Amino acid sequence: MLATVLHAPGDVRFEDVPEPKILKPTDAIIKLSATCICGSDLWPYRGLQPVNQPQHMGHEYCGVVVEVGSDVKLVKPGQFVVGSFATSDNTCPHCQHGFQSSCEHREFMGGAQAPYARVPNADGTLVATAEMPADDLIPSLLAVSDVLGTGWFAADAARVQPGSVAAVVGDGAVGLMGVLAAKQMGAERIIAMSRHKARQELALEYGATDIVTERGDEGVAAIKRLTKGVGADSVLECVGTNESMFQAINAARPGGSIGFVGVPHGVELSGEFLFFAQKNLLGGPAPVRRFLPHLMDLVLTRKINPGKVFDQVLPIADVAEGYKAMDERRAIKTLLRV
Repeated sequence: MLATVLHAPGDVRFEDVPEPKILKPTDAIIKLSATCICGSDLWPYRGLQPVNQPQHMGHEYCGVVVEVGSDVKLVKPGQFVVGSFATSDNTCPHCQHGFQSSCEHREFMGGAQAPYARVPNADGTLVATAEMPADDLIPSLLAVSDVLGTGWFAADAARVQPGSVAAVVGDGAVGLMGVLAAKQMGAERIIAMSRHKARQELALEYGATDIVTERGDEGVAAIKRLTKGVGADSVLECVGTNESMFQAINAARPGGSIGFVGVPHGVELSGEFLFFAQKNLLGGPAPVRRFLPHLMDLVLTRKINPGKVFDQVLPIADVAEGYKAMDERRAIKTLLRV
């Protein structure tokens, strides 16, 4: 089959690779209904993570089960399923505590920018719908598998509460999903930090009440002005740079909470800074599996439409153009039709 392979920074190819096979009795093979490019895929594409050998790209997925291993009991061929980028058995102590992305048997997904993909830990990772979803819901169900689940975790980790003030650092797809999540969790005021008109408009549609265009210390000062000098109750950090992390922590009020989900690159925090900040920090790879049933239900009942975050749709054969468009910020997030 043809699939997406990153050979070197900036060198993405859609080329012939072996079809995935069952390797363990807990595996499943799915036929993807759609896939997409993640912001985290841009780190190796930009040369900010090493590419020592060709990498089979893609970790966001939804589709139909075509084959299962002998130990798989909960999902069956023919079912439409959504899974997480971090697979899990959903039974270990960490899974039972709601942190499936730290499962004792965790494997990170790969190779999902393709027609077919192997999903390890299928029973603990995949959630099936009761029936085949409508075609127009596929983008939103795809978003649930990572970008919405990650934005939701950012809001959950930041302890967004009804009536609270939330600020979102980052206007990429995850940040926009964080705005949506904060709205669903009842935040009264949602401050989106963005300099890009199209992203600002989508943030407002998803529930943002204020837009801040400044960054760094100036961005913090703007949030302080909006909150009468107090700071936000909750801050969602959805970028992963040193500047964005300091901006997030400094924008929160004392006792406030920061949910950080941007994969960190060059972030360094001193113990003294954290000691005197007096703020809660929780983040890391999102335990999407914890939220999957609820988020899928919100999509299937059409209460939310996270699929709008896909502002570019391409056939998967044009995946290289999708990477280029996201790298150049001409697209928020690219959906790939299989």
